[in-house]
Amino acid sequence: MHTDQILIFDADDTLWENNVLFERVIDGFLDWVATPAERDATRTLLDRIEAANAAALGYGAAVFRQSLADCLRQLNHDRTPTAAELARIDELLAPLTRRGEVELIPGVADTLTVLADRHQLLLLTKGDQEEQRAKVTASTIDHHFRGIHIVAEKSVDTYRQLTAELELDPDRTWMIGNSPKSDIAPARRAGLRTVFIPHEHTWVLEHTDLGPDEATLQLTAFPELLRHF
Repeated sequence: MHTDQILIFDADDTLWENNVLFERVIDGFLDWVATPAERDATRTLLDRIEAANAAALGYGAAVFRQSLADCLRQLNHDRTPTAAELARIDELLAPLTRRGEVELIPGVADTLTVLADRHQLLLLTKGDQEEQRAKVTASTIDHHFRGIHIVAEKSVDTYRQLTAELELDPDRTWMIGNSPKSDIAPARRAGLRTVFIPHEHTWVLEHTDLGPDEATLQLTAFPELLRHF
């Protein structure tokens, strides 16, 4: 078991459910705008629009709303969505825009309680500052973390800057998350150690091939951290 470590946790889909909420909205959107035969092509179009908007505008419900509106506009041959259509999108988005509640992934609360007595815990999440801060507060687990860091994007430089600012020892610092693209690959390139906990609903844009990576500890469920830390 590793002792006296610095554990950096991702938030969305590592500590609490997130992308499944977006997937439910997408399912409702596709039910509305696409026939069964058009569904796959429409989803591909939406994924492409989301990727472009995320790169240009960032993450969060407001950017997602823009992506849905952009998709609808392209489906309608560049016609601007009507007020009624935008209202329909807002109706679909309602579960995402409610503040004050998050659904913790099973085992997270109890596991963090134990880990906080053994190690130094940090939280590193990306996205809209206001939205992410509201989720952190609603989670009721924020007291376990020595520091909470909300960034626009997770890149190699993000991890290097955090390591330098907090004077972290890379050999004792672990990034723990569900996203190969944001949590594992860049943290490894920055010299940190990593723990990959896959989630079945990880956003398609967060997938990437990690290749052979014996240095990354892969677990199947969050409570398994207690066996290693």
